[in-house]
Amino acid sequence: MDSTNESSNSRYRVILLPWLAYSHISRFLAFGKGLANHKCFDIYLCSSQVNLQTLRKNLPERYSQSITLVELNLPSSSSLPLHYHTTNGLPPHLLKTLTADYAKSFPGFEVIIQNIRPHLLIYDFSQLWAIDAATSMNIPSVMFLSGCVPMFAMGVHSALRPSSEKFPFPEMYFKDHEIAHMKAIGRHIPPPPTGEIKTTSHPFFECINRSRDIILVKSTRELAGKYIDYMSQVVGKKVLPVGPLVEENSKEAVNEHVHLFQWLDKKEESSVVFVSFGSEYFLSDNDIEDIAFGLELSQVISFIWVIRSPEGAKTRSVEQVLPHGFLERIGDRGMVTDKWLPQAKILSHSSTGGFISHCGWGSVMESIHYGVPVIAMPMQFDQPFNARLVETLEVGIDVSRDGDGRLKREEMAEVLKKVVVEDSGATIRKNAKELGEIMRNKMDQGVDKEVIENLIKLCQMKN
Repeated sequence: MDSTNESSNSRYRVILLPWLAYSHISRFLAFGKGLANHKCFDIYLCSSQVNLQTLRKNLPERYSQSITLVELNLPSSSSLPLHYHTTNGLPPHLLKTLTADYAKSFPGFEVIIQNIRPHLLIYDFSQLWAIDAATSMNIPSVMFLSGCVPMFAMGVHSALRPSSEKFPFPEMYFKDHEIAHMKAIGRHIPPPPTGEIKTTSHPFFECINRSRDIILVKSTRELAGKYIDYMSQVVGKKVLPVGPLVEENSKEAVNEHVHLFQWLDKKEESSVVFVSFGSEYFLSDNDIEDIAFGLELSQVISFIWVIRSPEGAKTRSVEQVLPHGFLERIGDRGMVTDKWLPQAKILSHSSTGGFISHCGWGSVMESIHYGVPVIAMPMQFDQPFNARLVETLEVGIDVSRDGDGRLKREEMAEVLKKVVVEDSGATIRKNAKELGEIMRNKMDQGVDKEVIENLIKLCQMKN
């Protein structure tokens, strides 16, 4: 599997330090598994106690010798008790507190480094304090960006390119209806890049500057090759895609949801739409109403819909949050739940033919990996960028909103029918399947040889 391992019997200790969002942690863990498969790396993944509790359930036994989960102690207080040492279920007003307390874990991280004595640190987008700890012990460190590459390319362009030079990929600009929605929910809207030189003292740019020789990104050249090349050109470092890093399906996921998969098994091939908006965005009453009517108006589409509520905030049942009589009207066409469902397993099922998604980067990668076209409904953060990429690759369609940021129900129903069943959507379905096959081949090949060679070279600097 690993030609680089043939030339050396050395083993290298690598610390992975993701941000406290589970989406980031799961991507770092998937990368850690990819490195562990090359047999020359011992992986140490650091996170808070509450996040590690979830990770332990998802770490296969075969990685027990090569991947160690290490608890990182954050300060605990009445405003930020242990169960809030994660972004999952975190009240929005506590995000700044969590970010500040994460940096206060510096002394504990220093102890972790002293005990493990790693050859390399791989960090997330803003952990300058972690880089300082590694540098003090002469340990090289590398940045791993696990989100949308076009968004990062636009960010570095805005900061580092002169005003006379326009961003070369205007297809990545937000659409007016997405801006209206983000304003409606009070989210920050990144301005279009003007090219004016701005300060690079922001932690994100400092973390880029201090990444040793390379920057790693969760992507492939087939998905984002031109954006990877441009970002590399702008920052003056080699930007290396590590692959799609899609989590594996588990047999336990099927065993825990036997009824759901029995229902799926009875449906025709590619006839079901999966509807899910991730673990950290919760649909408003308007969202739920618009999506429900869009699904109902589509008439011919079967669906599985996950409606999640924040931890501790669940006061109404699924029946109560849906429009009156919705469940009765759709009958066996749909299944609606407020429980966690195994997304990857559902997307990989032969009956699944579309994915209504908020376009979180992990969800986009999973959908493409399994050849399932996307009905894009981006909500916040990098999701509009991801939706733009889905459309650019012609593996999905974005659903428009009105001037108040509300989804257009009739358009949603038409997009659903086009993507899943109508002849006009044949090209999208074909593109999704073909790109999915490429992604699965990439996964089978493991982490790219060039990435492994560069990481080993950095690890040997510690020696």
